[in-house]
Amino acid sequence: MVAEIPSPIDLKQTADAEEWARTALIKRPARTEFIAAFADIARQHASQKSIRILELGSGPGFLAEHLLRTFPQCQYIALDFSPAMHTLARQRLGVTLDPTKKPIQFLERDFLDPNWVQGLGQFDLIVTMQAVHELRHKSRASTLHTQVRGLLNSHGHYLVCDHHTDTGGMHNTELYMSILEQQSSLAEAGFNHIELILEKAGMALHRAHCH
Repeated sequence: MVAEIPSPIDLKQTADAEEWARTALIKRPARTEFIAAFADIARQHASQKSIRILELGSGPGFLAEHLLRTFPQCQYIALDFSPAMHTLARQRLGVTLDPTKKPIQFLERDFLDPNWVQGLGQFDLIVTMQAVHELRHKSRASTLHTQVRGLLNSHGHYLVCDHHTDTGGMHNTELYMSILEQQSSLAEAGFNHIELILEKAGMALHRAHCH
């Protein structure tokens, strides 16, 4: 059985979620550059404005806010295990409980649950930022990536960003991966086109697809 690396905070708790959202861009100002890179890469590969986008670990809506501006006609599903984070995202995005107001759907699911993919359908774009390590052990990453590959349509792209353990990165080598390990976990999941898009401030953004 894989050892569980405990998290120092509980993002399901409102206070912890609010503190994370308040300090995320302060602690890692490079996040704004990564968010812009997500939109730039997505724009290159989106063949239509009304694309379907799935975000894993959507948190307080930083990335969703940017992508919804880039693709205002898209269908966006924000998946997170924390209702507190969804509340923050709704506030950020101005989304009421009426789903007709904005092209976004909030799903409370945990991608540690093997059934999290049920009923989601196919996507043109799946994105995740600073969330893969919430699997709480790096050995689970290839399983997550395999599930993601099953949700992509034939021309879909996967944009995945997380901390790494190379120079300037994290020190916990059980929770976090090196850039080479990140690429290997994507290859193990069946992605045959993997490209490092951006590496900065201890984080790496990869694009992966199968066509």
